[in-house]
Amino acid sequence: MRLSGRQIDCVRGGREVFSHLDFEAASGQALSITGPNGSGKTSLLRLIAGLLVPSGGSIDLEGGAAELTLPEQAHYLGHRDALKPALSVLENLSFWRDFLGGDVSDSSKSLARVGLGHAAHLPAAYLSAGQRRRLSIGRLLAVRRPVWLLDEPTSALDAAGQDLFVGLMRDHLAAGGIIIAATHAPLGIDATELRMGGPK
Repeated sequence: MRLSGRQIDCVRGGREVFSHLDFEAASGQALSITGPNGSGKTSLLRLIAGLLVPSGGSIDLEGGAAELTLPEQAHYLGHRDALKPALSVLENLSFWRDFLGGDVSDSSKSLARVGLGHAAHLPAAYLSAGQRRRLSIGRLLAVRRPVWLLDEPTSALDAAGQDLFVGLMRDHLAAGGIIIAATHAPLGIDATELRMGGPK
């Protein structure tokens, strides 16, 4: 499997964010997108996820499921945690599992893998920032998708949480997955770096 972008242009609000950008990552590989604020790291992730449309160029996934689009084969983990405070931890994860569909795993096991098994029946409103991040990471495990698009994935995680997430990323890559991550901090895994320029 190979995910690639060729000559991508991104314009938002009438402003050119970046132009003629190329990138590539194959199965078992991670790509770390770095650069200052405003350089287009999040915009690139959103383009790959299908949440934005490129002004030029193309983004392709070769070797994936032919009947599915790239967004249907990718998880997008934004820098904000998408959860409903009134639902329990387990209900939040079960919602995403049912909504996303696909190759589904057991929600309770996914929670245990991110260290939230003890909090399964607590309202999500009671979680700390780090626990909310762990719950969002649990979504990556609840439904198997080969491409992980991660925006500042270790934000709010303590040292133990970061170590746990490094292990999950390594497992994903070992299973043939692809990781594209926008980050200011080292990911803790081997990754090719794509350095974005400053804001234009």
